[in-house]
Order: sequence, then structure tokens, then C-alpha cells
Amino acid sequence: MGGLFGVVSKKSCVTDLYFGTDYHSHLGTSRGGMAVWTGTGFTKAIHNIENDQFRSKFEVDLSKMKGNMGIGCISDSDPQPLTVRSHLGQYAITTVGRINNLKELVDKSLKNNFIHFMEMSDGEVNPTEEVAALIDQEDTFSNGIMSAQEAIKGSCTMLVLTPEGIYAARDRLGRTPLIIGKKTDAYCVTFESCALTNLGYEMEYELGPGEIMLITPEGIECICPPRKEMKMCSFLWVYYGYPSSTYEGMNVEVMRNRNGAALARNDNAEVDLVAGIPDSGVAHALGYSNEARIPFGRPFIKYTPTWSRSFLPQTPEMRSLVARMKLMPINDLIKGKRLLFCDDSIVRGTQMRETVELLYACKAKEVHIRSACPPIVFGCKYLNFSRSRTELDLATRQTIKKLEGNGYTALEEYSDPKTERYQRMVEYIGDRLNFTSLKYQALPDMLDAIGLPHEKLCTYCWNGKE
Repeated sequence: MGGLFGVVSKKSCVTDLYFGTDYHSHLGTSRGGMAVWTGTGFTKAIHNIENDQFRSKFEVDLSKMKGNMGIGCISDSDPQPLTVRSHLGQYAITTVGRINNLKELVDKSLKNNFIHFMEMSDGEVNPTEEVAALIDQEDTFSNGIMSAQEAIKGSCTMLVLTPEGIYAARDRLGRTPLIIGKKTDAYCVTFESCALTNLGYEMEYELGPGEIMLITPEGIECICPPRKEMKMCSFLWVYYGYPSSTYEGMNVEVMRNRNGAALARNDNAEVDLVAGIPDSGVAHALGYSNEARIPFGRPFIKYTPTWSRSFLPQTPEMRSLVARMKLMPINDLIKGKRLLFCDDSIVRGTQMRETVELLYACKAKEVHIRSACPPIVFGCKYLNFSRSRTELDLATRQTIKKLEGNGYTALEEYSDPKTERYQRMVEYIGDRLNFTSLKYQALPDMLDAIGLPHEKLCTYCWNGKE
């Protein structure tokens, strides 16, 4: 996924930029970066944060950074922010999203006499560099950003820091949020609204789909008005978003509680304890527990002081090892108990199977699993929310292949809870992962818990609809 943060101030911006960017660490997996405009140029730092916290990597850079405007990011993989010198002048740029037609855009840029691109270690072009190339093919920053948004297939939210201020642009269909905060003598722009309060900002404005704003120390100016159509990522509420963040008026923690309550209303499991798979499953479990009037407990405690997030390692073996080492069981809450666990989702299922095996090793009587979203049948085309290399990594696709053989493409029935194929798939996944029972949230109930009109939410990974 990735996250971004920017500050324009009449004073030094560095401290706010440092902490504001750090508040996005839950969104990214690989690198962090900050760039500050000094008045004559940029100071920039980019570090690998796969095995270290953002703050520990960047604390040494703070004394070298001086200026009143800056941008920062937590990136899935690509080094950011980039600093650029072009006919438009000097600027820094950072992006969040996924560009599905990157090769086509790079080839077109080269044909348009864009001289060269720097290759990354894997031989690929940094997507943010291509966005900069698209911007540079126009006569102004505003025209360049609008042109880039039209050319990109996928999604791209960006911050462009110039000597004038920060151009903040939300992706064309608003799949990711972008929020402006205000305090005395400063404005910030952020992916996560949770970054505002502790830094003294109040929410000033939330950009609409495709909207572009210019933010300066003196104020904000609309460069391009919002579009009417929106397809915001539903997974932000279900999993990725931080609990204290609010998007489009709906808080993440509140949504998860409502979602868990909806799960309980459609369930009749007889269990002794309801629990959440830490951390994002906990709020769903609290909603379930309160609605079902079944005690909530923590049969697992997540050990976080030294272990990095379990999805960061690239190999499935290392991901599973880290996930297993982080969850520390409490035998007194497990032995002889009928347990029901809520989790945000089931992607591959590997870690869940190992978690359940550990519960049985601790003498659990039953282990029921409830997914806070429907079965994920399609890989995300817009935000890279999953680390799956291919859709065949998904637990659903592995099951469909087993049930149907190679080449099966009619996936609609497997996405519809009313069909026999859906029921067979869920039963097979539950049996393969050794669950006592498995149920998934119904898509309409999940969308109702978010509280926005259903047509404004992206549901592609569940039903394949654009």
C-alpha cells in the first residue's frame, strides 16, 4: 500500500514531517523517505525499514534537514521521495498506488524524447520516476499532474513539493484518502487522519476523487475540482487503516465494531470465548462479542517489541515463522475452550492454519474462524494490498483449482454466497485449514458497516467488479 505526509509552515517543518511520516509506518513494507526544501535546494534521506523502525533510521538525519516545507513517505518497495530538476524547475515527488500500464508509459516517454530512466536493482523503472516524466511533458505542474492522472491506469495519489508549495493530488477514483490539516502557521497533508491530532492539527479539508490542491504556508487553493465518481478501497476500513483514522466521515474502529456485530447477527456458533487475531481482527471481535453477548478474551498476546510485521518478509516460510513467533498463547484461556476468532481476512491461509495448529496443541476444544470480509477471489489491481505474487496464491483460487481443475474461469459462482459452489469452496477451505467451522462476512453487510453508498466503494477483490 504505502502512505505519505507533507508539511508547509511559516516555521521549521522537520519535526512535524518526521512524526507525521512515522504515523504511516503500518502502511508500508520496505522504505521510508523524507525530502525538505531548504530555500535553494533539497535535503533528502531514504532508508530501508524492513527490519527497523522508521524513527530509528531517520533520527540521525533530522539535524541535517532545515526548511519550512517537506514531504515524506512509507513505501511498499520503491525508493521515495524522488528529487527532480526539469524545465518546470526543482521539485520532489512521492506517490501511493499502482500503475498497471507502467511499461507502456515508459516506452511512450522515451519516444517523446524523454532521455532516460534510472533502473532500480531489479531492472525495473521506479513508477514515481515515470509519474515525474509525465508531469515534465507539460508546461505547468498543474497541467502535468492532470495529464499524469489521465494517463495512468490503476491508481496514483501524489504529493509534489515545489518552491511554491505542495501540490496534493488524490487518485482519479479516490481509492486512497488524502486529507489536509491546519494549525497556527502551518498546513499538513496526510493519508492517515490519525497523524493530525498529536501534531496539533485539525482537519481542514478532505480531497475528493481526482482533486488537486496547492498548499502553501498562506493557505490552500483548488487547482482541479473533484470528480463525481469514487471507488474507495473498502479494505482500508477492514484491515489497512489505523483504528484512530477516519475516511469520508467513517472511523476505522467504529466500522470494525459494526462489522463484527453484523457477523454475530448472522451466526449461531456456541462458543466460550470470542477473540481477535491481533491486531486488526480485535475490533471486529469486540463488535462480535458485544452483539452475541459472549465474553471477549485474548488467548494470544502479540509480542511486538522486537518482531517486525509478519507480512514484510518476502518468502512464505519466513512470513510464517515471524507470525508464529509473535503470537504467544495463554494456555489458561485456551485449554478445553470452544474459541471463536475474528480475523480481518483470509488471504493465503498459511499463517491461519499454523495459528490453529498451535491452539490445538494448547488443548483448545474447538476453533471457529470468522472472516471480517468475504472470500478474496481476485487479486487487487489497484493498491497491492496483498503480497501474493499471483492470484493462485489465494486460498480461494487454490481451492477452486482443486475443485475444478486448471483453466476454470467462471468465478462468479464462487463469489456468490447463494450458490452451491461458494458453499463447497468455504467448506473445503475450512477443512483444509483444520477449522471447526468457517464463515465469511457477507459483502452487503460489510459495506453497510462502512456506511458509504455501496457504489462509492471498490469491491473488486471480492466480486471482480470494476
